[in-house]
Amino acid sequence: MAGKSSKKAVSIDMTAMCDVSFLLLTFFILTATAKIPEALPVDTPQSTVQTKLPETDLATLTIGKGKVFFDLKGREVRKRTLELMGQKYGVEFTDDEKSKFALMEGIGVPIQNLKQLIGMKTAERSKAGQPGVPKDSLDNQLADWVQNARIANIQLNDKELQIAIKGDAKEEYPSIHKVMDILQDQKINSFSLVTGLRGKNF
Repeated sequence: MAGKSSKKAVSIDMTAMCDVSFLLLTFFILTATAKIPEALPVDTPQSTVQTKLPETDLATLTIGKGKVFFDLKGREVRKRTLELMGQKYGVEFTDDEKSKFALMEGIGVPIQNLKQLIGMKTAERSKAGQPGVPKDSLDNQLADWVQNARIANIQLNDKELQIAIKGDAKEEYPSIHKVMDILQDQKINSFSLVTGLRGKNF
């Protein structure tokens, strides 16, 4: 009768796997980009339609809590738009302020207060309590932002600027209607409505 062979404990060297894991973790941390908080967070209405907005030649009007924020794609277009707005309202911006504005998210202040907003740090801007871009008939700065952004985009990119409206699902209709009237006054009858994705089974 043959004797039983004794089982030896098998040890696996995990050093290589740990090295790979840490390399992958380091890679993801270094390549990840932090999401900048939205200046005006809104709860968009739900839709099953999936259409991607363009990466360039786009202005977004965010509507929520009775306020409107203006955002624009493209650093050079943003700078040129700021220059045109400064000329119209008699506000002179330095090259440093233009460069900072080109990197900012949407803005929601009157042009007269924009220099102060640009001078803030990113974290301070999100807590600044911006009142929204004026859109009244006596002080319709929103219309001027849209018009000057269109001019800047044609000057620099030779393309018509596309407009997207990002409205809060709970927003009162008159606020959205007012923005649509501003666009139609400039013969802008085609624009995108930003929505959230909803499942098809509902």
